[in-house]
Amino acid sequence: MNNANKTITYLYFITLFFITLSGFAQMPIFSRYYIASLPGLGWLGEFYVSHRIHYIFAVILSGLAAYMLVDFFLGKMNSRRITRAGYTKAGIIAGLILTGSLMMVKNFTGTPFPNGVIIFLDVSHLVFCMGLLFLTAMEVIRGIRHATSTDIII
Repeated sequence: MNNANKTITYLYFITLFFITLSGFAQMPIFSRYYIASLPGLGWLGEFYVSHRIHYIFAVILSGLAAYMLVDFFLGKMNSRRITRAGYTKAGIIAGLILTGSLMMVKNFTGTPFPNGVIIFLDVSHLVFCMGLLFLTAMEVIRGIRHATSTDIII
């Protein structure tokens, strides 16, 4: 793995960590269970701070996805192959970006989404998130590093 791929991998895992942490901070679990009262973690109990952090890392994740897509089709990655886990992760990330974008549109004033659509978006976004976390954890546990250098795992 060259330095560019290492940088992208590290950026992906840092983004995944903070987007997940700030996403769960949108639910009041950190204040409810006094995690936000621990030194240095007070921002987890502040809705608007965690909300903006979530949006910042969502933009970074969308940028990474766009970069990988463009680099795959137009760059030097044409000789590489995508594993089944790679296709699954790409679909999950696409679902996260789609549901997250629709949830962002829902937050605009005057957007007429029915309650059923809002609940569907919330639940499907959470299911995509858990699927991505599960798949990433399984790859780490299984040691996906046994893949050849021409495989795309992220």
